[in-house]
Amino acid sequence: MSLNQPIREWRGKRVWVIGASSGIGAALARVLLVQGARVALSARSAPGLAQIAATPGARTLVLPLDVTDAAAVAPALQQVVAAWGGIDLVVWCAGSHHPVRAWELDAADARRLVDVNLNGVINGVPAVVKQLLLQNAGGMAIVSSVAGYGGLPTALVYGATKAALSNLAETLYLDLAPRGIAVYLINPGFVKTPLTDRNTFKMPALISADEAAQEIIAGFARGSFEIHFPRRFTLCLKLLRLLPYRWYFALVHKGTGL
Repeated sequence: MSLNQPIREWRGKRVWVIGASSGIGAALARVLLVQGARVALSARSAPGLAQIAATPGARTLVLPLDVTDAAAVAPALQQVVAAWGGIDLVVWCAGSHHPVRAWELDAADARRLVDVNLNGVINGVPAVVKQLLLQNAGGMAIVSSVAGYGGLPTALVYGATKAALSNLAETLYLDLAPRGIAVYLINPGFVKTPLTDRNTFKMPALISADEAAQEIIAGFARGSFEIHFPRRFTLCLKLLRLLPYRWYFALVHKGTGL
């Protein structure tokens, strides 16, 4: 049973991808454009957005945006609404990652990561929810991570922000689904991006950003709430999280070598 209304036809859909300049966000934006969607592109990197907007035949809006600027998100959304008469889907892909162990933790660096990964979404949610409720239609998707399932070495702050995003998406669904608003939680495993290139350990079931984008499109087509991939990896992590802590900690240490 679908928890959201399945999206199988993208032609003419109005989609805002935040964090579209690289990685999963860029790959998803390209797929949506190929399938005929109108895509508003946001990120801090204007040159990266311009490259995607140059896709032949693409119908795009380029809206450079720093999600940590709380006052900037609502005006950007209004630009999309003014241009296209509404919004069908907002996808929050903006995020950052820096591997860190407990003995390397710096409070200022941690706050910056929280500002981008968590507060960046919270800065925009009120305006997006208000618009979707005004339309009585549409949805939002939040890109979290399987790092939010449970504590993992090197993901000290990153994992905490992703766990918070997962909880946020679940609560948004409880509030908004009865009002006809879709909420999607996207939990990728390891995806080759500039962020995961910083990892120094072996990443099991690593997939490309293009593969991740196709998994997300398939999840929208199913009407899933949680879109997680690759399943051969994510299902193992889900099962691992059900174990007692004694077993969980031992297996994580063994599996990561950390």
